[in-house]
Amino acid sequence: MNRLTIRARLTLLYVVLFTVAGLALLAITYFLVRWQMDADPFDSKMIVTDLLKTGGDFKALRELLQAKTEESNQATLTTIITQGGIALALVLTAATGVAWVLAGRALQPLHRITATAGRIAASAGGRGLHERIALNGPKDEVKQLADTFDAMLSRLDHSFDGQRRFVANASHELRTPLALNRALVELAITRPEASADAQQLGEALLKVNERHERLIDGLLMLADSEHEVAEQTPVDLADVAEYVLEALPAGGPAVTSRLDPAPVTGDPVLLERLVQNLVENAVRHNVPDGWLRVETATADGRARLVVVNSGPVVPAYEMEAIFQPFRRLGRERVGGPSRGLGLGLSIVRAIAQAHHGAVTATPRPGGGLTLTTTL
Repeated sequence: MNRLTIRARLTLLYVVLFTVAGLALLAITYFLVRWQMDADPFDSKMIVTDLLKTGGDFKALRELLQAKTEESNQATLTTIITQGGIALALVLTAATGVAWVLAGRALQPLHRITATAGRIAASAGGRGLHERIALNGPKDEVKQLADTFDAMLSRLDHSFDGQRRFVANASHELRTPLALNRALVELAITRPEASADAQQLGEALLKVNERHERLIDGLLMLADSEHEVAEQTPVDLADVAEYVLEALPAGGPAVTSRLDPAPVTGDPVLLERLVQNLVENAVRHNVPDGWLRVETATADGRARLVVVNSGPVVPAYEMEAIFQPFRRLGRERVGGPSRGLGLGLSIVRAIAQAHHGAVTATPRPGGGLTLTTTL
């Protein structure tokens, strides 16, 4: 019973009630008719008296009347049971349809709440939090539930918007002092009187400053990619992948590709960053004399991009962690100037979700990862 939906349970309850009422009515009708027939509707004494006057056989007449009475009673009871059963079946059929319709109308507000919650859950990055149920009707328990749900969505929407605005504003504000620092360091190390130690220190500071600039750019990209793509244009992932692979520097892992057409509609800049981050991640987390393979195709009406690389063995329980910001395998925070920022795959997932897609990671038995993106 607990596995049934509320609508099915209400319908079953209505059917049971109609069945009990119909059976009770049928039983009462049966016993009333039976009692009425036991009253012997034939005036046997009068018939016998008349027959005796005419020299009739009393015993034969009595037996004949009893047989006729029993036959009539049995036929009447059979008719009542048969016709009553047919009527009951028709009533139950109609009652089932009426109960199903009434239960559906009673649960329509709950279906609306469920549909709204499903659309919000299917959206990513908090983009569906602007939706509201806005249920009209009497202020009953369902109306209170819908209003409470709308209030919760409003607070969550405000919180997500505030978070995105903070990241974007903070990133923009931090770029100005970083640009000023870079200009001052470059000016200091290019002076003729600058010593070798000062130039070496300046180059180190420039590398740190560059890392911070890339971090800020990554935060901006992450904040922007979590929004719904407003302007969409046709893009072929095969062309984007070919362009990214041609820009790879020499001396890296061996690259192979199979770039079949994979058309998709979206933001070209974001899609290029998606492919670039996947390829850079596969190059960075590789082994000496490693390899890299990129494939594009269309499967089940969806564009698919697969990036496979050799590399160290990755445990399966780390698959979700690598998509978290500022995370890399085995550590909570990224570190070291030569390491990544820990934002690459986070940006990939955000861009994929903004294009109503998904990205999954699967460890290879021999080491490395298989990253599959569908859009």
